[in-house]
Amino acid sequence: MKKYFQSLFLVVALCPTLFAQQPDSLPAKSQEKTEKIKIVTQDYSNSNVEMADTFRADGKIYVVVAVIMVILSGLFVYLFLLDKKIAALEKMKEEKEN
Repeated sequence: MKKYFQSLFLVVALCPTLFAQQPDSLPAKSQEKTEKIKIVTQDYSNSNVEMADTFRADGKIYVVVAVIMVILSGLFVYLFLLDKKIAALEKMKEEKEN
């Protein structure tokens, strides 16, 4: 259980943007100056995402996808191995009780 919390802590520490809370409201000064922007039909047809286009053009999108896949596959392997260890411990506990 201790290793589980250590691993969870590492994930949370290494991915602060995933767990960061968004502010509920803007400070008073910026609220006074901001105006609502109306949404028009042109906004829905916008398929121009500059960052993704740049990554695709430079060929870096594949690096991003590869890194994400390595991280996710590592997490899945870790969870699978953890499940096997827990199952073995549960089996040992059942054998001791009988």
